[in-house]
Amino acid sequence: MTSRQRLFALEAFGIKLGLENMRTLVAALGHPEQAYPTIHIAGTNGKGSVSAMVERALRASGRRTGLYTSPHLDRIEERMAIDGVPVDPAAFDGVATEVFAVVDAAQADGRLAVTPTFFEVTTAIAFELFRRAAVEVAVIEVGLGGRFDATNVITPIVGAITSIAFDHERHLGHTLSAIAFEKAGIAKRGVPLVVGELPDEALATIAARAAEAGAPLRRSSDAELAVAIERGVVSVRGGAARLPLTRLALVGRHQAANAATALGVLHACGEAGLPVTPAAMARGLAEARWPARLEWLHLDAGQLLLDAAHNPAGAAALASYLSDAAIPPLPMALVTMQDKNLEGMVGPLLPHVSRWLATTVPMPRAYSADALAGRLRSLVGDTPVEVVADADEAVRRAMGIERRALAAGSIYFVGPLRARLLASGAVPI
Repeated sequence: MTSRQRLFALEAFGIKLGLENMRTLVAALGHPEQAYPTIHIAGTNGKGSVSAMVERALRASGRRTGLYTSPHLDRIEERMAIDGVPVDPAAFDGVATEVFAVVDAAQADGRLAVTPTFFEVTTAIAFELFRRAAVEVAVIEVGLGGRFDATNVITPIVGAITSIAFDHERHLGHTLSAIAFEKAGIAKRGVPLVVGELPDEALATIAARAAEAGAPLRRSSDAELAVAIERGVVSVRGGAARLPLTRLALVGRHQAANAATALGVLHACGEAGLPVTPAAMARGLAEARWPARLEWLHLDAGQLLLDAAHNPAGAAALASYLSDAAIPPLPMALVTMQDKNLEGMVGPLLPHVSRWLATTVPMPRAYSADALAGRLRSLVGDTPVEVVADADEAVRRAMGIERRALAAGSIYFVGPLRARLLASGAVPI
């Protein structure tokens, strides 16, 4: 079995929250996560966008960067980018082999009592790849929660929590305060913690946790940006960073809040000894790329909007963009996981969908097309619902109705779909 096959076989172990394995792994590797400054980004939604903006700004300031995000869209190497480029597969496989050798030795001598998970090993691989690439700073996105996430073995120079909303309640809790408590677990003594626009309940919990940890709390609203939104495209200017007029690369009004959080992180980086000029900040906002998030593709059959929205807050952001951009109701190919709040996702999208095409992906967590259609019919009133078991066929049928369509509901759907479409000639707009 290759190291790559062995890594994916670990997915069968599922999610395990806790830091014991990661502390053992990074110690056995000689603490690669300490070889470079890190920035730690948590949040329910927006953490990927903020990570992308921050990394691009740091790169624009002349620094060699690492970026660790999850999950990947199509290839695991996408999780680990160096200077904006996913790592080479051969480099990934080489480091993976060495990390598994460390795992085997640690299990043999009793240091590792529990088999590490897919995410733990992948995170260790990322830390080591960044060390070998001699990155000058790494932006690390939290995988799930914060307190017990495998990435939380780092001591960053800046931390951030982008948003708090309902998602992964089985692991994080069923109230905003409980979810905020878990995400605030990334707070470290003396490390500034930048927070985005948060519900009062969540903010109070995070403020208390930050004070207990000794982490100075910074509000993204302190950026005081002037924001303009035109047909879903956001422009910002001014604020504490004296930002020039900047049109955001990432569309949707929610990106204004993400931009403010990213600027708060970059300002804190300057205080920590990594100064970023307003011009580099502007490039970070104007040139950040975060594929399959409100991304239009041009196909021979027309135009397809991809979005990885997989919870009610993400669906609300998608609906807001469709409204701001004055896009009429469109057919939508939808895949969702059974542990998601389908009713909360469908509600915001009802005025924007002319026909639902229920489909699926080959994952145990995913609704079957038939089961999803049954749930949809109970939620969408008179809007037509069609069952299409094959995801690609669902997209083709949606495109055949109006030459414009939506595909959303899960990154496990839109990620591989995007790769197949690009391979067949689709072009990002």
